[in-house]
Amino acid sequence: MSSEQLSLIFSCVFVGSVFISSVSQILLKKSANKTYESTLKEYLNPLVIIAYGMFFCSMLITMYCYRFVDVSAGPILESAGYIFVAVLGAVFLKERFTAKKLIGMLVLLAGIALFSLGGYLPF
Repeated sequence: MSSEQLSLIFSCVFVGSVFISSVSQILLKKSANKTYESTLKEYLNPLVIIAYGMFFCSMLITMYCYRFVDVSAGPILESAGYIFVAVLGAVFLKERFTAKKLIGMLVLLAGIALFSLGGYLPF
């Protein structure tokens, strides 16, 4: 398998890792919206433990992906998390999806697309 193919495959795995991280952020937000009878239960409940476990797994996956993905592409791929969190927040937390958020996400997507296609554009 060529290095370009490996880079593409692990870029997709990288974005999957970003999605896992975004899901864990939603779990933490759901946990934060609840009231607990003690501080200990606030930080040691199943949602928080699972969310931090997902963060840890996401970090390990991301670190492995950097073996095949160009370091300059990492922050660009990581920015997909903003989109994932906004969409997941609207679906699972019933957060408002404003026009400002939509415009911001479209600009972000355009930036990701420009960076991703940078080697293929004629200019």
